[in-house]
Amino acid sequence: MTRLKARSDVRIGVRVMAAKTSEDFRIGRENPTEAAKSGWPGNRREALLQAAAEVFFERGYAATKIDAIIDRAGGSKRNIYNEFGNKEGLFLALVARNADMALSASPIEANGARDVRETLTSFGQHLMAAYMSPSLIGIYRIAITEANRFPDLVRSFYEQGPGRASSQLAGILEDARVREELRIDDCKLAAGHFVGMIRGDLHLQVVLGLRPPLLDEEIRDAVASAVDVFLDGVLPRRGT
Repeated sequence: MTRLKARSDVRIGVRVMAAKTSEDFRIGRENPTEAAKSGWPGNRREALLQAAAEVFFERGYAATKIDAIIDRAGGSKRNIYNEFGNKEGLFLALVARNADMALSASPIEANGARDVRETLTSFGQHLMAAYMSPSLIGIYRIAITEANRFPDLVRSFYEQGPGRASSQLAGILEDARVREELRIDDCKLAAGHFVGMIRGDLHLQVVLGLRPPLLDEEIRDAVASAVDVFLDGVLPRRGT
């Protein structure tokens, strides 16, 4: 009985978080699915992804039916199967779209003459702002709840999202190491440490619904602290 009650409590908590994510996802949008339908078929792919995001965030991955997505986006099952193959393909396309939005415009790509601190600060602020978006919060919640049942799906999510961010940063750290701006033995490991600080306890609190997403000022403060710890550590410097 205790185990059954615990599982029930988890499911209730997941539904509450998913409903909140779906509500947040609609903030700032005026009739999102209606707008998507009006653009059919030119914006067919975007219409399907937008409707899929709403339904996935409301119901979770396992409980989402293709018919529910079609009800919101219009079209037919053939549209989804032709565009994405199946429900898993649709979810992975949603993950890829959000990963692209989070990382493709990252300021780390144009670091140019910036020093390491400025590069890390820009990258960290950009990444944390992306992690606080309703869409990525919803995807994280789904990944957490579906990890045991759909390990391949969650692995793909990691590789396209958090893993991709770490790899991108590792390349920048390696360049800085070659220029002797940093003393790092393992740039990949160091990049993981930094991304872990950005996606830390504050992000977990948001994913669990314990607090609202960080405001811009809070993001700046959190990233500045992470950059300081990453570059300077926490021990006092000798001779000071």
